[in-house]
Amino acid sequence: MRALLSVSDKRGLVEFAQGLVALGWEIISTGGTAEALRRAQVPVVGIEDVTGFPEMMDGRVKTLHPKVHGGLLGRRDHPGDIAAMKQHGITAIDLVAVNLYPFRETVAKPSTTFAQAIEQIDIGGPSMLRSAAKNHAAVIVIVDPDDYSSVIEDLKGGEVGEEKRRALATKVFAHTAAYDSAILAYLSRSGETLPDRLALVLERQQALRYGENPHQRAALYATDERGVRELRQLHGKELSFNNLLDVDAAVNAVAPWGPEGRPACAIIKHTTPCGLALGRNAADAYQRALATDRTSAFGSVIAFNTVVDRAAAEAMRELFVEVVVAPRIDAEAVKVFQAKKNLRVVELPRPTDEPTWDWKRIRGGFLVQDRFRFSGVADEAGWKVATARRPTDAEWNDLRFAWAAVGAVKSNAILIARDEAAIGIGAGQMSRVDSSFLAVHKARQQGHDPKGAVLASDAFFPFPDGVDEAAAAGIVAIIQPGGSVKDAEVIAAADNHGLAMVLTGTRQFRH
Repeated sequence: MRALLSVSDKRGLVEFAQGLVALGWEIISTGGTAEALRRAQVPVVGIEDVTGFPEMMDGRVKTLHPKVHGGLLGRRDHPGDIAAMKQHGITAIDLVAVNLYPFRETVAKPSTTFAQAIEQIDIGGPSMLRSAAKNHAAVIVIVDPDDYSSVIEDLKGGEVGEEKRRALATKVFAHTAAYDSAILAYLSRSGETLPDRLALVLERQQALRYGENPHQRAALYATDERGVRELRQLHGKELSFNNLLDVDAAVNAVAPWGPEGRPACAIIKHTTPCGLALGRNAADAYQRALATDRTSAFGSVIAFNTVVDRAAAEAMRELFVEVVVAPRIDAEAVKVFQAKKNLRVVELPRPTDEPTWDWKRIRGGFLVQDRFRFSGVADEAGWKVATARRPTDAEWNDLRFAWAAVGAVKSNAILIARDEAAIGIGAGQMSRVDSSFLAVHKARQQGHDPKGAVLASDAFFPFPDGVDEAAAAGIVAIIQPGGSVKDAEVIAAADNHGLAMVLTGTRQFRH
């Protein structure tokens, strides 16, 4: 029996090869894999001794040969295939263990050049995998080092069964599809246009108890990009479908302030903030965010852009919380959280600024757009004061905060802020004046006086009535994109009320 081993990921390689040799198998190998096996004193036949050709072109050509693919594809029960193999001196290969050049890992590094990326496109590896997987009835094919031990155990018992062979072959085609998808995504990168074709390959990361409702089946699938793959749970029961949606929304809500910015805290219910604030530290940011709407914070997901320490954990002790998420949670904080057995505690790095696609599912297809990235101060060059009165320095500070915060709120979105904390949020209403009314109502309901505060709107005011509603509550400054056909009337309304109004020129609609 013959096995061909050619791997980039050498985890478990030597032990696997030793297990095969102990069972009487002959090992064929290539390049660095053969070198590693020889160093471990595993007997190995070089691929050049099988093909009669040396590896060439810096390793670009080594296994693309009929003596390799004939040995993989030849049907053992087909007289014509057997005759062809005999005629051309082709010996059957009965097992292939191959994993591919680390293309995805290479292009994930910012320093990678285009030429370096191209050299990490594996050609021979996928070809061998596909040949072996096609003929899996006769060839055992392994793409995942985690499968080595179970294959050895099956071989010790006599044979790898048909069902296992098919499962291994299925894993191969999933792997090569994901690999090709990563190459397609890399080569399709363009600042000018969306590509004609996109491939989306997902890997199941976790089975979930149910979906949005108990009668819906669900699982978590991950893409290749950074994000949920990096989630690490430190405490608590399994995350639910709805928890994961809220965790994603929460991490995005604090992302505008970054790891070097002021400590920020967002309190999320149903994927939209009910509290959002900056503070001196994590505990202070939490207390200020909680003050936005203490009632709605019950059963929430709470996110930070900074390390959660013991003081922050102690501050959250009295509130029922579903999930706490931060880039890092220190050991002393985890000890405090462990007193609540149902609280989920997770670490998840903040979103990167890398350009990625945002996918939204509709029946029979996807809507694809650039993922929204908050640019913050970089955008301010395009802002303009549209009213006679300019904001004061203190108002400018709050307007900047409110504009960053309102982007996390579901549209139509209105957020009222004072001292870099939200005090009233109106989300998801069918008209902007209703959102303005709701934001004022929520502020007053929680004991906040909107008088002297600022207001942010994620999209333009279509009519002056939203401004009138804000002015009646005592709002002194507004920040909004502008762009309505009635901008002149909206600005005139602000002037009539003595408000300052800043137009950003950029919409932050979150449908």
